[in-house]
Amino acid sequence: MTQTSTTVNSVILDPTRAAFGPRTRVSDLGRTHFIGIGGAGMSVLAEMLHGLGVEVTGSDRESSSKTKRLSELGITVFTGQDARHVAGADTVVYSSAIKEDNPEIVAAASQGISVVHRSDILALLMSSKRAVTVAGAHGKTTTSSLLAHILRVAGTGRLADPSYAIGGSIQGPGGTVLDGGHAGEGDVLVAEADESDGSFMKYHPQIAVITNAEADHLDHYGTCENYRHAFVRHAGNSTLRTVICVDDPSAMMVLNSLDEGIAARCIAYSTQEKDPSSAHDAGFVSIEQEGENAQSGEEHFTIHMPAGLGFGDRDLSLPVRLRIPGLHNARNATAAIIAASVLGVDPHAAVDAASSFLGAERRFQVRGCEKKVTVVDDYAHHPTEIAALLDAARRRYPDSTIRVLFQPHLFSRTRFFAREFAEALAKADDVIVTGVFPAREKSQDFPGVGAQTIVEAARGLAHDPKDGWIRAVEHMQVAAQMMVMRAHAGDVIFTVGAGDITQMDEVLLHALLAHREACEA
Repeated sequence: MTQTSTTVNSVILDPTRAAFGPRTRVSDLGRTHFIGIGGAGMSVLAEMLHGLGVEVTGSDRESSSKTKRLSELGITVFTGQDARHVAGADTVVYSSAIKEDNPEIVAAASQGISVVHRSDILALLMSSKRAVTVAGAHGKTTTSSLLAHILRVAGTGRLADPSYAIGGSIQGPGGTVLDGGHAGEGDVLVAEADESDGSFMKYHPQIAVITNAEADHLDHYGTCENYRHAFVRHAGNSTLRTVICVDDPSAMMVLNSLDEGIAARCIAYSTQEKDPSSAHDAGFVSIEQEGENAQSGEEHFTIHMPAGLGFGDRDLSLPVRLRIPGLHNARNATAAIIAASVLGVDPHAAVDAASSFLGAERRFQVRGCEKKVTVVDDYAHHPTEIAALLDAARRRYPDSTIRVLFQPHLFSRTRFFAREFAEALAKADDVIVTGVFPAREKSQDFPGVGAQTIVEAARGLAHDPKDGWIRAVEHMQVAAQMMVMRAHAGDVIFTVGAGDITQMDEVLLHALLAHREACEA
């Protein structure tokens, strides 16, 4: 496994090292300062600690909607990062995106302030709750959002008002947006378990949900085997149940690698019948596909829960009508319904609650329609996610031309999976790949890797038309304008990626409004 720890003034920045002992409590943190507080995962934790009465401050390179929200809650947020910001702090929290030469890290080390990874804070919050983690290369945000929604709607007593730490917002009724962080009064905490840096192996939840274990983040893990082994360790850390999707071959390998006692407390779920020759001894829940209702856009399926899993003394068949499309979301909903049932929610009530879920923000989110061209935004940034998104798009819009504005996320992921990205994007009719969103990486460390890398990998793929269906345009503003010029009435344009490509939705809609001829042909 790739070594990621770094020493700064005798402080080891290692996301896999646990900073707290079993007796540490939230009240022991003192004043807590978050470096990069506007990040999706960091802002959630900051808000949760603030809600629990901890004095919280933070800093970020620039202001954003999340830093504005935190400021409105009464949290002091500094714009820019400066050594003076950590003065008086007892604990400084960093994420894996923070580099060792960050001035606040250096200052905290020199002043003897406790420096901890964001995963240490999440693990600490879990220690006082019945925790459910959701891990996997994709599906984490939707599954954890669905579970939180089910508990909010159908939970009673201790299950009502759960805490949740989700790295994205949730679509609410009437276009409202619910933040992904909430410190509830109930005794359950639902949390995304980010596997990118290995830190999720610190968590010891009651229930561990594994949506898949498809290879990703090989910049950290080095090999697919190392990546899967991390999930084996994570599954072994659950104290009550592990809920795992065995439609994914890698997740099946994880399940078959577990010790017999750990496997026996697993619940596997799948759209396929259980393989009689399978080595695992887990409980098994099957998903019977019915497909998407073309008029309503709902995903229809039935979950079959056998007796003996703790949900009653007889088999259950639970028809589900899900508002978010795609077979991948049927799997995500099944995982959330199983986890809710394990926690004590009546399975029928869990299904009813799931039917009112509108989706996590930036997951097949319709942003608007101008001149009969629909603009949809999605967070997909792994080839499997993109393939699932475009399959769902074909089912939702069977007669439309599907156009994609794709922004790759991370140079390393682009290099590792260039061919897989090309194959997934080939499910669309027209694709423009923009410049790579670097996140924690630097372009100089990946010479020759960029949008053109995926376009080159697409050469020779079967596609109609064969030529001209995919191109590289470095600047996303230019790419958006080009896409509008190509659009016609009835088309659907998807902005796809985990970076800032979502900002192009308004650009597209305004350009479509101005470009009268393009959409009236």
